[in-house]
Amino acid sequence: MTGLDRLPETDPTSILRSRDGIYAVDVLTAAVAEFQIFDFLREQPSTIAEVCAHYGWDLRPADVLITLCKAYGYLSENAEGGITTTPQAVEHLCEGSPWNLSEYYSSLRDRPVVADYARVLKTGKPAHWSGLDEADDDWHGAMLNEDFAKTFTAAMDCRGVFLGKKLADAVAGILSTSCRVLDIGGGSGVYACALAANQPDLEGIVLEQEPVDAIARGKIGERGLSDRVRVEVGNMFADPWPESCDLHLFSNVMHDWDVPDILTLLKRSRETLAEGGHVLIHETFLNREKTGPVPVAEYSCILAHSTQGRCYSVGEMESYLEEADFAFLSFQETGGDRGVITAGPK
Repeated sequence: MTGLDRLPETDPTSILRSRDGIYAVDVLTAAVAEFQIFDFLREQPSTIAEVCAHYGWDLRPADVLITLCKAYGYLSENAEGGITTTPQAVEHLCEGSPWNLSEYYSSLRDRPVVADYARVLKTGKPAHWSGLDEADDDWHGAMLNEDFAKTFTAAMDCRGVFLGKKLADAVAGILSTSCRVLDIGGGSGVYACALAANQPDLEGIVLEQEPVDAIARGKIGERGLSDRVRVEVGNMFADPWPESCDLHLFSNVMHDWDVPDILTLLKRSRETLAEGGHVLIHETFLNREKTGPVPVAEYSCILAHSTQGRCYSVGEMESYLEEADFAFLSFQETGGDRGVITAGPK
């Protein structure tokens, strides 16, 4: 099963974190050098809505920036939602302090992603993938290009071998009572394959659009699972979903989309999920207070830059499930800073 039915002897989490958090320094640099946010919030503690109104920011990327700064301990929030600068930030990130390090970050102001993030904050629209000036508007558009889709899908597939096994182990009880899993926006199909590799009676369907569908068929074949996992072509927002599936899986999908799109996906899931079924949301989740974990807050920075999404908290996802007529059942950590929420129809 090429690793899907066993774990490595060592933990790759630190390696994943190094890549996932690569844009966090650029977000912090924008906060310090472009917007002097710590000076503003020292003088005028504000809600996130007031911060957005002051700077003309879009809520989604602003949420990511403020969450990062709370996770680092540079901002704090009171019970009424007022955000203010912490003593550490007052000493080291604000004007007037002899220990002010703002200029240290200002020296990074010309990094391309810093400028990108300043634009994303103002517009809410994602920038080019990896800061490159390409014809495609953003990651979502680039995924329709075959060459980019192959490269990106391969990147997500390799991490999924470890993450998929950790997910399968965490939800073993549900897998044992499920017959068919629908892996929505499943990329290479690595997560459907991981679930199938660890539960011999489970069948899988990967719902993906062109050209990723062909990539998925190839990877499923390489893993020797073509007899149990198949691919159906479709846009998960617009096209019909396969029915008769009693397990719906969203693995690393929700973080690519904004709240209205997440609600659309969950409502489509509720409409097509077989009676008595479950939905699994496998993601990098913030805690309910949105003060960490630090690696998740850092990962959210690259998502806000290049996609239409961000990392969401367990509490936020629970509220979205509630709105889509699902009952939140549990949350548990899996591996690599990921976790899984299990829900079922009310």
